[in-house]
Amino acid sequence: MTTSSSVAESVLAPVDPELAEFDRYVETAREHIYTRVQPMPLESLDSWYTDPDTGWIRHRSGKFFSIEGLRFTVSDGPVPEWCQPIINQPEIGILGVLVKEFDGVVHCLLQLKAEPGNRGGLQLSPTVQATRSNYTGAHGGGAVPLLEYFRDAPAHRVLADVRQSEQGASFLRKRNRNMIVATADDVPDRDGFRWLTVPQVLRLLRRDDLVNMDTRTVLSLLPFAAAALRRRNGGRAEAWTRTLLRSCDRAASSVHPDRELQAWVTDVRTRTDVSATPVSMASLHGWQRADGTIRHETRRFFDVIGVGVESAGREVARWTQPMLTAGEDGVLGWLVRRIDGVLHALVRMRVEPGLVDVAEIAPTVQCIPGNYAHLPPAAHPPFLDEVLNARPERVLFDTMLSDEGGRFYGISNRHLIVETDAVHNHPDYRWVSVGQLVDLLRHSHYLNVQARSLLVCLYGLLLDPADG
Repeated sequence: MTTSSSVAESVLAPVDPELAEFDRYVETAREHIYTRVQPMPLESLDSWYTDPDTGWIRHRSGKFFSIEGLRFTVSDGPVPEWCQPIINQPEIGILGVLVKEFDGVVHCLLQLKAEPGNRGGLQLSPTVQATRSNYTGAHGGGAVPLLEYFRDAPAHRVLADVRQSEQGASFLRKRNRNMIVATADDVPDRDGFRWLTVPQVLRLLRRDDLVNMDTRTVLSLLPFAAAALRRRNGGRAEAWTRTLLRSCDRAASSVHPDRELQAWVTDVRTRTDVSATPVSMASLHGWQRADGTIRHETRRFFDVIGVGVESAGREVARWTQPMLTAGEDGVLGWLVRRIDGVLHALVRMRVEPGLVDVAEIAPTVQCIPGNYAHLPPAAHPPFLDEVLNARPERVLFDTMLSDEGGRFYGISNRHLIVETDAVHNHPDYRWVSVGQLVDLLRHSHYLNVQARSLLVCLYGLLLDPADG
């Protein structure tokens, strides 16, 4: 039976340095798994309508999602109030990765999926990536393959099962059920699905815009036994890798004890007064609906656009929908530091309008730099310059990775992990050990989706450099 120790052992499995067979499979798949996207005015979307009272954009079935207006106030922040469009998708979807051992090595079953917003077309998605509207058939298409492994999973097969948030700046209290389920079944081969070892997936994270956001958030829950991995690998690993292995252990020392870390999270959530009020689109100061789109008058932040989609290799062949898009790539950056031989990441509690519980632990830097050009210096992201201008030898990870392509059109973020020797005693930030972050992932709504994305990138640094 697959356990955390067997996952740990599988991290040491040899990896095809070129992933040649996988690359050939992807090129073949592009011929029959794809989407073709045509921008179109919001007013022309089939099955979508604009509510005459609120200006909100809704689906005529009452399913899927809506684009609504929101006014947000926060008591403690450089910008105390703003308004914006936001995606309201109240249903909880399933993001699930099926794992199985082949010859004693754990493999993940991932799906090559073409989402309308994907950069580069195909990206690796979880085994199941489905909203409730999708898996209950509201789209009128085919059934979601392999869903039964997650909806009817026996408890002893479930390695991880946690409800986690989506992008709190774009979704209103959106959550998904993140699952990793083990099986011993002979799962039938399906077009577009591929078994990959854990190190293969971690290595593919180093390729731009290939492993999608939903896969990254699920794989951040990988339950490998860090202590077992350290015993196997620690003797031959280089010093930095030994530090990372030690740091993944929940028993490793940390600057702030768990009790102190929990108190910090609770204090920020308690003393920060927030208000998220639904409002009409006409009430959104600075936002305009014109020429078939919704955009801010400064052309910053994001636009709401309409698209028509033709697809192959999906449950539905044609549809239209609104999407969010941005004119500039974002930056997600972690500063990491060795403290008493244990790797720590510099994190902050970030308040976002769509989060369920006020604020979640976020990366050192999480921003679209151009969005801050018009704001006072106090509102500019701390540590952005240090992350972007780090010396090459200090940059441990640097890859463009996309947001989920079902709601976001062409949006990608530069993921950076940068080692520093600076102490950085900023009052709004804390040095948190990797083991503490791993431990918090057993619970809902502690790490935001951007932090979870960077955490799985950090796992990729466990690979031998010769494998990457």
